[in-house]
Amino acid sequence: MGRTIYIQAMYDLDTLFSRLARSSFRSRFRLNTKDEAYLRERGIETVLVHAADFVGKRLAPAAPKNDGKQTPMRGHPVFIAQHATATCCRGCLSKWHAIPPGQELSAQQQTYVVGVIEHWLRSKYGPSQ
Repeated sequence: MGRTIYIQAMYDLDTLFSRLARSSFRSRFRLNTKDEAYLRERGIETVLVHAADFVGKRLAPAAPKNDGKQTPMRGHPVFIAQHATATCCRGCLSKWHAIPPGQELSAQQQTYVVGVIEHWLRSKYGPSQ
């Protein structure tokens, strides 16, 4: 059985995902065939390691490089999940997750962001990915 990231939620996940589902922009994101294959072949645990790395490098700094444009729209399952869950930039983290901009993300906040990504991936593509 794989490791699951337990979330100390910045937001209740049911409330968050209910809000995200009402956004036509956020709810349109799906993994393409290549991203699904990557998730299946590498496994959720490896993809979550990638997510933690992306979050740590691209979102965690107080003033991320190219903020608002640092997360590509394709190329990795985590990128798609980030756009679907509004964890793609500091502006979205502020608006959707009440994580204020201008300060480095704490370890707890980084764990929360990766947990939100994990929840989306598992809910859309199965717990055994």
